[in-house]
Amino acid sequence: MQEQETRKFVEFKLIRDEEMPPIIFKPDSQDNVTVIINQNFAIWLSLHRKTIGGTAEALFEKIDEMLTAHLSEQRMYERME
Repeated sequence: MQEQETRKFVEFKLIRDEEMPPIIFKPDSQDNVTVIINQNFAIWLSLHRKTIGGTAEALFEKIDEMLTAHLSEQRMYERME
């Protein structure tokens, strides 16, 4: 059996807004990922591009920690029933 690759759609939007942060991750109407990049921070984003790109692994680890904690809590409640 062949393993099918599942690709998720990620939408990128560019904005110019002094009130918003440099990068935002948020769900769209179909619960896909939307990445909003604020062009008001173009120089800062460019200057820190490698640092920002390098955070992907650390970000994944933090999300993984959150998920593990949540699932551990849910399992504890399940075992108490």
